[in-house]
Amino acid sequence: MVARASAKPPSSAMPTCADSAPLFAWGERTFLVGILNLSPDSFSGDGICDPDVAVARAVQMAADGADMIDIGGESTRPGFVPVSVDEELRRTATIIGCIARELPTIPLSIDTTKPAVAEAAFDLGASILNDVHGLRGDPALATLAAQRAATVIAMHNQRGRPPAGDPICALLDGFRSTLSVARNVGIPQARVILDPGFGFGWNLSENAAILRRLRELDVLNCPILVGTSRKRMTGAQHDWGVDQRLEGTAATIAIAIANGADLVRVHDVAEMSRVARIADDIARSSLDV
Repeated sequence: MVARASAKPPSSAMPTCADSAPLFAWGERTFLVGILNLSPDSFSGDGICDPDVAVARAVQMAADGADMIDIGGESTRPGFVPVSVDEELRRTATIIGCIARELPTIPLSIDTTKPAVAEAAFDLGASILNDVHGLRGDPALATLAAQRAATVIAMHNQRGRPPAGDPICALLDGFRSTLSVARNVGIPQARVILDPGFGFGWNLSENAAILRRLRELDVLNCPILVGTSRKRMTGAQHDWGVDQRLEGTAATIAIAIANGADLVRVHDVAEMSRVARIADDIARSSLDV
């Protein structure tokens, strides 16, 4: 059995300070991030408002193979209407605490751009910040993540930025700015996961190019998270609605894994767990030959 070579450093090559241990053993397999939307206007129509249903959904995702659960209380769909800190806290705080008690071994991520919401989530058991502005928004959010020794999922957000001549060059520039912010506030690079932000300001052609060229991001030596689940690139070009994009999502997940993704963020955990297992068998050469 021959293991697939990885351009990213193995865990043993990461910085060794006590608070910079990597979240997972990168390169061994693809890790699944289950999406738990607590906003009623989620683009995919899966927002949950009932706390009991939300907790049960998280427990089911863990049983289905989720390695992490990402919890968000504000939609970031195109044209979304921002909610107040109080409203986002109302949607997320109690549920995060309940899930942390039900699933004490599953890392929880808070998907927010608001420091107060992130701080409350950390107090209740979350240990990961998912920031759609890649630490380039509110400076207090990066400072808080450093103070709380949180792992950070830093997404590149192309919305509102000038058109990218080459999307990979734009990603590399943006991610280098993110990593500079992280260094300046004291977040070790070993605690940074990079997300290209599929659908966040990229057109369908750019999304496809990024997916094909994902390995070009390996020069940054950070784990890469791919979040294509149910997005336009998984079916809109064929007029498939959000509820018809399971197979399209599976295709993008398999291609992402073949091109070096370390994590995939998905709605349909059970199905995508099986896709990831087969893709890992092939891409990571884990089958006996």
